[in-house]
Amino acid sequence: MDRRQQKTRKAIFDALGRLLEGKRFDNITVQEIIDEANIGRSTFYAHFETKDDLLKEMCMDIFQHIFNERLPKETDYEYATGSLNLEIKLGHILYHLRESKRNLKGILGGESGDLFIFFLKKYLRDLFSRYKEDFSAAIPEDFLMHHLSGSFAEAVKWWMMEDTLHTPEEVASYYMRVIGK
Repeated sequence: MDRRQQKTRKAIFDALGRLLEGKRFDNITVQEIIDEANIGRSTFYAHFETKDDLLKEMCMDIFQHIFNERLPKETDYEYATGSLNLEIKLGHILYHLRESKRNLKGILGGESGDLFIFFLKKYLRDLFSRYKEDFSAAIPEDFLMHHLSGSFAEAVKWWMMEDTLHTPEEVASYYMRVIGK
């Protein structure tokens, strides 16, 4: 993707973000996104087939950084330890999701929330599979991954809709206690 395409794509993402500040995703039209991004209809459709494809790409952009294989050394966040245990990683994910809060509340507030949760669970399943040896071997792996990814995705949804009143560390700690870790 060349710089011009990247700039257009960013303009579309930013436009959707601004629109999400005042409306739920389901109530935003492609025309509103086009107008807000100050682009033509053909330009929008050159990048995305549908509004849902835009949402999918927006989620993937968010998740690709958050679910990086290695926990980046970021000075913005304080972690209790330097270890890469699951609780630390979940806290890291929550910090980044909180940065996207204005977009995510608009997405989670409607039918589009199901699509977001679907993509989030896919990434979470991969993350939790890296920690499967920390859990009981007596539980079928598929059941365990389904349960962990689903319950954490719902915890994220709860946290976002509660306006992130609890810190990422608190939510990660609550989750770890619920799963018995």
